[in-house]
Amino acid sequence: MAVSQAANLVEKIVGHGDNASVTTDISNYDNEYGLETGEKILATTWQGKNSVKLVEMQKPRVVDMGDAVVKVTGSTICGSDLHLYHGVIPQLQKGDVLGHECCGIVSSIGPEVDKVKVGDRVVVSFPIACGKCGNCEKQRFSQCERTNENTIENAMYGKRTAGMFGYSHFTGGFAGGQAEYIRVPYGNVNLLKIPDDVPDEKALYVSDVIATSWHCVVDTGVEKGDVVAIWGGGPIGQMCAQFAFLHGATRVIVIDGGDAAWRLEFLKAKIPNLETLDFTRLPRGHSVTSQLKEIVPEGLDVALECAAGEYAKGWAHYFEQLLGMETDTSELLNEMITSVRAFGRVGVTGIYAGYTNHFNIGALMETGVRLIGNGQAPVHKYWGDLMDMIQQGKINPLDMVSHSLRLEDIEKVYEAFDRRDGGMQKVFLQTKHSQPVTPGAPPLSAL
Repeated sequence: MAVSQAANLVEKIVGHGDNASVTTDISNYDNEYGLETGEKILATTWQGKNSVKLVEMQKPRVVDMGDAVVKVTGSTICGSDLHLYHGVIPQLQKGDVLGHECCGIVSSIGPEVDKVKVGDRVVVSFPIACGKCGNCEKQRFSQCERTNENTIENAMYGKRTAGMFGYSHFTGGFAGGQAEYIRVPYGNVNLLKIPDDVPDEKALYVSDVIATSWHCVVDTGVEKGDVVAIWGGGPIGQMCAQFAFLHGATRVIVIDGGDAAWRLEFLKAKIPNLETLDFTRLPRGHSVTSQLKEIVPEGLDVALECAAGEYAKGWAHYFEQLLGMETDTSELLNEMITSVRAFGRVGVTGIYAGYTNHFNIGALMETGVRLIGNGQAPVHKYWGDLMDMIQQGKINPLDMVSHSLRLEDIEKVYEAFDRRDGGMQKVFLQTKHSQPVTPGAPPLSAL
């Protein structure tokens, strides 16, 4: 930045007019806001299909007036990060910084940030909202109109989602939080203060998994007396099961299997009265739908998709995805549509990137099934109330956390998470800025 440009910027920021004050303020601005200080950080980068690398890079700094920079004290890997890892999300570029769930301490702020201050412990929302556009004013924060200018997403979907941290240039190209620092645009909107009595290991997950699960259950309309089935027993499925019971469901059934079948026993140990179905151990001649009809003859009231469209079960979809003839499989969606009762509800929270084949649209239309794309969760709509529930002990995020690991081991963590090694469910990733492990959380270990 030229001296004259810096002087103009500082004068605009602090309202000083004389040259001596401006010179002093330029120095302060450089120190406080980190203008190319030369400080380096570690960050997780995508290097190609099934390859990530922890690299050294420039520490992020305040760029816009409303920015905040957060020193990351905790991050994690989400199941949706595996779609990036596998290279199935459009416009991911070598060197992109991954991670959309993190918490930390505010390190520096721009002059327009007044809702948080340096030193505050905060959670970072994974969708980036401006807080002022039409969608934000209607609490559709994950569909913010100002934080993602991607033209390909607009062409594919007819509209754009909000920008998202660490999730490719398809969603704005923002550097993610599997790093030691992160720059957060619109800091007044996208940061939530963490209460002093809530440790990072509990607060972190409000950034995505808890808010996403809550939104899935609420948006699909789970209500008292419902029978609910959930496809996918990962952390989202686990929290959806708990929240479905909390909203009055009388029965909840989680479906999973294969190399993730261990999750079913894991969940049953965590959630009283939960029922499970292993799709890889069905009686001969049975499908998921026929087995569910035996368990619930009248049909499900609600089906929740918490697995994603990447994982083909049959050869047709496997080869169609391999050949680029579709981006997502419709198998789980078809199972859900045929398993719910007439006028039942199907909510889709698992990631679907683009197009699918063999979709049973006839069953959807003829039986009046409500297919609800839950969309990316509008985290800001819920996160204050959810943090209160954590503080009051109504939600315990540690129920889904299986490992505490170090950011330095991230390359091995991705490999293990992809294989679901050692009962790995949700992980808490420590950085050099993290506090000691909180009581009740898994002990810090190495891979």
